[in-house]
Amino acid sequence: MTKQEKKTEAVFQKRLDRHHDELRWLYMELYGNDSMFAELCENINRFYLERAKSLKEMDLERETRPDWYKQNDLLGMMFYIDNFAGNMKGVEQKLSYLQSCNVNYVHLMPFLESPKGRSDGGYAVSDFRSVQPALGSMEDLERLTQACHKKGIHVCMDFVMNHTSEDHEWAKKARAGDGEYMSRYFFFQDFTIPAAYEKTVPQVFPTTAPGNFTWLSDAGHYVMTSFYPYQWDLNYQNPRVFNEMIYNFLYLANRGIDIIRIDAVPYIWKQLNTQCRNLPQVHTIVRMMRMISEIACPGVLLLGEVVMEPEKVVPYFGTVEKPECHMLYNVTTMATTWHTVATRTTGLLKKQLDVLCSLPKEYVFLNYLRCHDDIGWGLDYATLKAEGFEERLHKKYLNDYFQGYAGESNSRGELYNADPVSGDARFCGTTASMCGVEKAGFEQNDSAMEAAIRLDLMLHAYMFMQSGIPVLYSGDEIGQVNDYTYKENPEKAADSRYIHRGAMHWNLAENSANPHTVEGKIFSGLAKLSKIRKTERVFVCGADVWTKDLGDASLLCIVRAFEGEKLIGYFNFSEFEKSVSFEEETDYLDLISEKEIHPGTALQLPGYGFCYLKKKG
Repeated sequence: MTKQEKKTEAVFQKRLDRHHDELRWLYMELYGNDSMFAELCENINRFYLERAKSLKEMDLERETRPDWYKQNDLLGMMFYIDNFAGNMKGVEQKLSYLQSCNVNYVHLMPFLESPKGRSDGGYAVSDFRSVQPALGSMEDLERLTQACHKKGIHVCMDFVMNHTSEDHEWAKKARAGDGEYMSRYFFFQDFTIPAAYEKTVPQVFPTTAPGNFTWLSDAGHYVMTSFYPYQWDLNYQNPRVFNEMIYNFLYLANRGIDIIRIDAVPYIWKQLNTQCRNLPQVHTIVRMMRMISEIACPGVLLLGEVVMEPEKVVPYFGTVEKPECHMLYNVTTMATTWHTVATRTTGLLKKQLDVLCSLPKEYVFLNYLRCHDDIGWGLDYATLKAEGFEERLHKKYLNDYFQGYAGESNSRGELYNADPVSGDARFCGTTASMCGVEKAGFEQNDSAMEAAIRLDLMLHAYMFMQSGIPVLYSGDEIGQVNDYTYKENPEKAADSRYIHRGAMHWNLAENSANPHTVEGKIFSGLAKLSKIRKTERVFVCGADVWTKDLGDASLLCIVRAFEGEKLIGYFNFSEFEKSVSFEEETDYLDLISEKEIHPGTALQLPGYGFCYLKKKG
């Protein structure tokens, strides 16, 4: 063994020694299988040795700065590769554009091989080690991640753990009656056990994909399918499933991925007579994944997709001593933000921000206004009831508002998964269309357009003030509106989420440098906000953050302080001008207008206006 090989092995052994006992204890608690654990450790070592030298160097550097992602310099953007630039080579050619957006974190939406027309947007993976041919190859992915790293851009991808496509090699063998592979899923000859599951397990899509099981007439069995019939749930009670999925995880990490988003993580452990959600074994699995990544590829972050209320989200951080996910989505605040837009009342939003501000500073959230998915109105209706909002009526109001039917709304969009029985529905639309850009443009109403742009920028400014990492959805940087052409595509027409998944309009992006265009106004406004965020130290995750009551339900005030520096953000969620008495004891500088603000000044916030005030001295 060479000197370098000994050094490499010593690094691995040190990391393994740190985690071995806990990892083995948790593994044996779940599986009680020594030989499978030994195989797991052997393969963790193999993937570590196969990891590229540049990635190992990155790991070592990040180990010396474990809080590297908790600073104020990350700004994310998520996009579908084909919609953004055609394929992976196209994305590589657009990296300079991403840099012009100040983006240094890109989330590549699902790109692994999946069946056309039966993929749920790529979330039904048929091969975890192949790229969809239309998007490129694994070699293209590696070239793209290398190019991103050279420009200081971090790459995130989805790892779909809960299920595979019915076209996956395992599923095909299971369907053919191979017992080894049937045991990797949940197969039942009759509906007796599935019926028992159905008594306690909620339905994910009760209107478009009712139930949690699908009958396979050719196989003569039922199979568990929590999401869609073509997505077969994996059986993590089988250690072979866990091991093989970990090997896929490490294989993808070795392609140069910096952040791996664990899709649908609360669902991955199934147990009869439970809701099959958020079970203790899920946390055991995520904790083991965290330790395994810290052994083989410690530069890689785990992002958990937990689309649930805050008390069910926070446990996925684990504890400070035994962490699980590095980052989680701030889902509830996103939905409450749009509730606030529709009602012009900040009470619930302020309450939720206060809860988030009280959490340990080690917890990092990804904050966003819109993403690839619909908006579900899973709000805190106990609090809203005290404010006079009844759940069913309020959900109807929100959906009517954002369709443009109620509340003097300027929004445009469509419903998703509407249930005529319960009256429940989710909402789809781009940020710009929800803010009124689409309506104002259609009506050629200049004053309405200015108000829509102010609302758009105010919401982004408020989102940037939250603790964590802000993430844009591709097209939001130029105010891209809803794309109704999805209705012309038979494979997409039934899914209204494609209304906000339209192709990037590069012809409009060319207007980003023109301050007289909608695109230019939004682009330059976001550029200013991102520059402020990256310049001011109060935006680090370790800052103290709190809200202030301004005595006006439509106004929100967020304060950030760090090492003697202080920044106050004021946000007007109404369309009417508001006056705020500035009662601080010293002078402040408005970072947007660059004007000095003195104690006793009456701040004038236009409708949907905002300001960032920095303490001088």
